[in-house]
Amino acid sequence: MVNFDWSSFTLKIAINAKLEDIYKAWTNAEEIEKWFLSNAEFYDENNVLLSKRQSVLKGDQYKWIWYLYDDIELGKITEANGKDFYQFTFAGNCLVEIKLTEEFEYVIVELTQKNIPTDDNSKRNIRLGCHQGWSFYLVNLKSVLEGGLDLRNKDNRFKPMLNN
Repeated sequence: MVNFDWSSFTLKIAINAKLEDIYKAWTNAEEIEKWFLSNAEFYDENNVLLSKRQSVLKGDQYKWIWYLYDDIELGKITEANGKDFYQFTFAGNCLVEIKLTEEFEYVIVELTQKNIPTDDNSKRNIRLGCHQGWSFYLVNLKSVLEGGLDLRNKDNRFKPMLNN
C-alpha cells in the first residue's frame, strides 16, 4: 500500500439519461433527495433557503441529511457552471468534483474527491468510507434515472447495510 493514494479518488459511471437531468440531480434539492439524501437544503449567499426546485449557484451552501444516520453535512458550493461541472466541499475541507461528459447515448459521471487528510482516522472514514458510499450512491443515481428504482435502505431495522 506504499503507492496507494490516500488523498483522493475518482469514480466513473455511465448513465443513459440526459446531461441536463443528471446535472439537476446534483444541484436541486428535490432531485438530490430522490437518490442520495433524505433531506437537502440549499441556501444562497445571504443564507436564504432556496426552493426545493431551485438549482444552486457558486457560493451557495448546503445542509444534507441521510436516511438512518444522525450525521448532518454542511458545506459550500465552490463551482457550478449550470451545465456539466459542479464542485462542493464535503467531509470537512475535502472537495468533490462532478464532471459530466456525453459519450454515445450515455453521460459519463466522473466524481473526484480530493484534499483528503492522510491521518489514520481520515484514511479510514473519509478515503475508504466515502469511496464506498459514493460507489453505492452513483449506482443508485443510475438506477433512479434509468429505471426509477431507488435502491436505498430506508428501514431503520436494517442498519448498517451496503445500501445506506
